[in-house]
Amino acid sequence: MMRIIILIMLLGYFCLISAEAAEYGVALTSTPVLNVPDFKAVFGGTDGQSLKSDRCGQVRELEYIALPSSVFTILKKHRSGTTDIYQVETKEYEASPNVRLYIEGRFIKLEKTAPAQRRPLLPPREEILLALRASVGSPYVWGGNIIEGVPELATWFYRDIREDERKRLTLAGLDCSGLLYHATDGWTPRNTSQLITFGKGVAIAGKQAAEIVKMLHPLDLIVWNGHVIIVLDQQNAIESRLECGKPHNGGVVLTQLTKRTTEIMHTRQPADNWPTGKTRQDTFVVRRWYGQR
Repeated sequence: MMRIIILIMLLGYFCLISAEAAEYGVALTSTPVLNVPDFKAVFGGTDGQSLKSDRCGQVRELEYIALPSSVFTILKKHRSGTTDIYQVETKEYEASPNVRLYIEGRFIKLEKTAPAQRRPLLPPREEILLALRASVGSPYVWGGNIIEGVPELATWFYRDIREDERKRLTLAGLDCSGLLYHATDGWTPRNTSQLITFGKGVAIAGKQAAEIVKMLHPLDLIVWNGHVIIVLDQQNAIESRLECGKPHNGGVVLTQLTKRTTEIMHTRQPADNWPTGKTRQDTFVVRRWYGQR
């Protein structure tokens, strides 16, 4: 009996060592990535029914939602109640300077050696366009890139949630770059800070709105650091817009391309490439990425 007890203790010890020594995590499902470690304060709260959000209903602690098989490098482990919170970094997401990324342990599988990176396949152009059009009407969710949301949030963090609240509480919806990320199965960069230099710049400096529209191809990006609009065809564009106070606080909408380009040029100037330096808040660029890599 003593030998059995010792064996069980040793097995437990080695399992603990294995978990502590794990340096990587692989997402088992869609995985919320936050910029704070307190997941319980964001999802569920003290009453098990709340979602921490700002006055526009947005969870500013959410950076993005990692896709299944995404690989994380574990930097630190935090204990929170009965679960582990990991500070991580990942090649799939470029965080802003001084922003730390956190995931909850139940979403990942731990690995001691570096797993193969997720290798998304770029869908054909027509499939991307169909996915974009099918997204129309989806709510705006800051950091959101999963239309159906993350069902595990409802199971693990909330209790007795109403069905009419389920989508909101599980982050079902898309932000502007999340719309493109969703339609390309996670092939494109996740933030506009990367999209402004993604692909190849289209020479639009000094041109009028009608001239610019004639130059645009399907899936071209009208983008600046903070927002992206995706060209569907010569008549239409699509975007996910935060409109605080409106139903769902905005969401994915179709817009008339010439009209939308003209609106942008009321406050922003077209540039061939994103400028360096600080004087760049009144600029936009067009990036052509499909078929360029």
